Formats: sequence, structure tokens, C-alpha cells
Amino acid sequence: SMVVVLMVAEKPSLARSLAEILSHKRCRRRKSLSNACDVYEFESQFPPTREPAKFKMTSVCGHVMSLDFTSHYNKWDSVDPIELYDGETLKKEALPKLRICDFLDSEGRGVDHLVLWLDCDKEGENICFEVINEVQPVMKQPRHFNTQTIFRARFSSITEGSIVKAFNSLSTPNQNEARSVDARQELDLRIGCSFTRFQTRTFQTKYAGLNHSVISYGPCQTPTLGFCVQRHDEIQQFTPEKYWRVDVKVKLRSVQLDLDWERERVFDKEVCSLFLKLVKDHQETKVVEATEKLRTKSPPMALHTVELLRSASSRLHMGPKQAMDVAERLYTEGYISYPRTETTSYPSDFEFRSILTELSKSPDFGEYASELLRNKFRIPSSGKDVGDHPPITPMLVATRDSLRDAEWKVYDFVTRHFLATVTIPLLRA
Repeated sequence: SMVVVLMVAEKPSLARSLAEILSHKRCRRRKSLSNACDVYEFESQFPPTREPAKFKMTSVCGHVMSLDFTSHYNKWDSVDPIELYDGETLKKEALPKLRICDFLDSEGRGVDHLVLWLDCDKEGENICFEVINEVQPVMKQPRHFNTQTIFRARFSSITEGSIVKAFNSLSTPNQNEARSVDARQELDLRIGCSFTRFQTRTFQTKYAGLNHSVISYGPCQTPTLGFCVQRHDEIQQFTPEKYWRVDVKVKLRSVQLDLDWERERVFDKEVCSLFLKLVKDHQETKVVEATEKLRTKSPPMALHTVELLRSASSRLHMGPKQAMDVAERLYTEGYISYPRTETTSYPSDFEFRSILTELSKSPDFGEYASELLRNKFRIPSSGKDVGDHPPITPMLVATRDSLRDAEWKVYDFVTRHFLATVTIPLLRA
């Protein structure tokens, strides 16, 4: 009989995409115990054991569990905020209405193997172990003690090549990365709750109208808000100061030239007037030196998340949350690579030619991509590898008609940025 393999992705749309790729669009969909998560079934070979297998591909909806204090510490009046730093915590189901824990128990019961297709970042690694904790106790016990039954798929894009490669090279989940998220969650909970209670009580005694308001504190958000307020205060307190400068235009035959003043500007009007008089006393200028330089404009660094969000704000007039939501949709649909990365250097085996070949089919970028393929594109060598994911790049051709307006804007930017990174530096006189 065939072995049974349960495969779990991070969200329902990703589970559908993965199932369609791995089953060559021959999977069968069925409902499950959770209204949010369908199950996709198909038969194929399981690469680690090379056995015929029945696959069940499904998903969770983000984190399965959340961290909270035990009920005793939820009483604001009787618990001092300082006690929250030592208070007992517990893990509880993050979305009880979706019944994810019962659903995983039901689908995992009696399966031979578990394959985790969670996003390949620390949060994804943490969700891996949340799934493992629910499924492992009800899995079929292996015949031999050392037999690996839980596997991790690592991928950076939802393309057939990337997913098949990940499926054929399954590894193990990283518990240290998962624990680092546990530590961060606990710090966020203890610091956030204690400061929220402390400052809420403090401000309620000082300002009218705050009796029923919670003044929340976020370990990341509140310091960031502080930077914004500080910059706002600097702008409001800035007092513009008058300055003067001498603008000189000269004619060389029929060409008019604007001359730049070496001192640029002065804050004393009388001094500027003196320089103006000296200039007016001369009808001719003398060229004492002429130099000619070629300026080089270097290609941009490969795209990472912070630069994507910054550019989305300044160029596309799109807020960070909207830009990230759009980028994640494009990733799930296979148009771009994983959009959460701090790396700005391409790996040594990065397939520039295959991406350019794909883009050469595009009605918008095809001509330029083809020209790069003909005239030799540049392989970037700079950047920083922080060990997470490759830079954000286009993976499939998209057209304006196939995407919504916001999706096209982000896809267009990602594609143009990638093409710029593989273009030789620009020279100009």
C-alpha cells in the first residue's frame, strides 16, 4: 500500500499553488474540518524514500499558536506591571474559530510523513514547530527509531522549477530559528504589556478624557513613532534664514552659459552686493582651466525588502502595508521571488539568463531583456548576503491586463530594478 504524506503550507492560496505544481494540475480538492483550509490530494512518488505515495496538501492560516499570560496576570487592578516580567505564560490557539489544531490532528492522524512548506524565514520556521507539535503525536510510528519522518521544503519562489527542486531536496526544520521567534514573542509580550499598563495608568491621572482609553506600547512601533515625532518637531522649529548669491550668465559665441559661484551663497547682503559690483565692472571672462570628465552612474544594489517599501512609498505612493500585501500576492502567484529578505547580493548559482529569457517574452520588457541577452548582461558582484533569501526579482512574465493596478505597479518596479542591476554602468560627459 502507498505511504501517506501530509504537506502543510502557510496559507490556503499557497497550498493550492503548490498542489497544482506538484500534481501537474491533477489534484483533487476537498473540504476539511476547518472552513478556512481545503485539502488537495494526489498521488506521486515521495523523493526521500522513492516510494509511491498519497499526498495531502493543505495549509494553516499563519501562526497556529499565540503567547499570553495566565488568567491571574490579566487583572490590571491587582497586578503590578513589574510582575509581568516574571509572570507565567502559556501558548493558546491563535484562531480558535478556525479550529486549526483539531484540523491538523484530524489530517495528521496515521500519516507516515510530514512535509513543511512554510515560508522560509524565522517566523515560518516557528510555525513549522507549531504544526509539528500538533501532528507528530498522531502520526504513524516509524519501523526504525532513526527513520526521518518530518521534512522541511526550502524555496524562494513559486515557480515550477523552484518548487520541484525544493521537493527533490527536502531537509530538516531548524529548531534554533524557531526558538529565536519564541524569545522575541516573549519579549514583545512582557515589554509591551507592562509598558502599556504603566503608561495608561500614568496618563489617565494626568489628562482628562483618557479614562477609558488604552495607551498601547509596542517595542518596535513606539520608538519608531519617537523618531517621527522628533523629526516633525525639527521641521516645525526650523527658522528659514535669508541668503544671497550672485548668478552670472556669459555668452560664448551663440551659447549662453550659467556660471556657478564657488562660495555658493552668503548670509550678508552687503558682502554679496560687493561681489556683484566686482562682477559688473568686467565685460569679459577668462577661462583659466578646462577639464573634461566622464561620469559613471553605477547600477543599483539588488532589491531587498526595505528598499522595496521605501521606493513604494516615494515613487508609487503606496503605504508599507499595502506594498507588502501586494508583493506577497505576487509571490504566491509566482510572479516574483520571496519579498521578505535583507540580502542584496545574488547567489553564485543565480540563474540570470533564465530570468532574462523569461522576460524577453514580455510585451513591456522583452525588447530590453533581449538586448541584454544579445550584448552580454552584467553579473553583479557587490551586495551583502545575510543568509536568508536571494534578492527580490521577477520570476514570470506579467502583463498590465493580467494584474490589478497596484500589483502591476509593484511588479513593474521589481522588474525594472532587476534589469537595472544587470545593466552595465552608464557613462556620460
